[in-house]
Amino acid sequence: MQDSDLMNQSGPGHTSLVDSVVLPTPTAWPMVLALGIALLIAGMVTHWVISLLGLILTLRSMVGWFFEVLPHEHHIAVPVQADVITISSTRTTRKQLPLGANHRKLLPIETFSITAGIKGGIVGGIAMIVPAALFGLIRYHSVWYAVNLLAAGGFIHWAGESDAFLAEFHLHGLLAATAIHSLTSVLIGLLYGAMLPMFPRKPILTAGFVAPFLWTGILYSALGVISPILNSRINWLWFVVSQIAFGLVCGFIVNLHVKVRTPQFRSLPFSVRAGIHTDHPSEKDDEK
Repeated sequence: MQDSDLMNQSGPGHTSLVDSVVLPTPTAWPMVLALGIALLIAGMVTHWVISLLGLILTLRSMVGWFFEVLPHEHHIAVPVQADVITISSTRTTRKQLPLGANHRKLLPIETFSITAGIKGGIVGGIAMIVPAALFGLIRYHSVWYAVNLLAAGGFIHWAGESDAFLAEFHLHGLLAATAIHSLTSVLIGLLYGAMLPMFPRKPILTAGFVAPFLWTGILYSALGVISPILNSRINWLWFVVSQIAFGLVCGFIVNLHVKVRTPQFRSLPFSVRAGIHTDHPSEKDDEK
């Protein structure tokens, strides 16, 4: 078969292209095959007659589909008309407002290293253990209660255990709680290291109080849906206290480290990076 290309002008900027493509001949045998297999399986739980009907349909569809492919594939020529349309827009380019000298950068030019976040997370996680253990001693006369309650995040059935069970020492509970606490502390420490440079004025306030209340609110809402039993057994007042202890210590440790330059700083002109030139009028007034 020979394809034909016909070009017809239907208006300015609008061209009609008529062509034909060769496609496989439409066939219903795949749907008949699917129906046969479905009846073949359905008969296993209903009646053997349904399976027999499914077998007949399956074999017939396989034979019919086979002869449409071999020895020669059946094809059909389908006419195609493609319209080539010139796209134009009446929108005008929006002019951006000029940025002033006091424009706040979206990304910091200095940040903390990954090592600072890891160290802060480890030390903050250790500090978090103190109020958690103190809660267990005061309320249940055992330091293992908070450990086993944290391990219930991995052992779901522990959430329904008695207080006496959670107050006892369990080696696999200690290992599970250590893994969960260590991983979480390091991840949040890395988050603090990336987040604190964005709050240069009051980083300790953000790390010690704002962030802990935010994490606690998110966890309280999620845990109430995921595991209501575990949610009811957590003393959220002491949980917030432990989160504040983590945030204060982690933020303090992270802020002790020297900040490193980001790619945004390296993209600045050399005179600005070297401290020779500045465009801030406040700094010029200070020099005067």
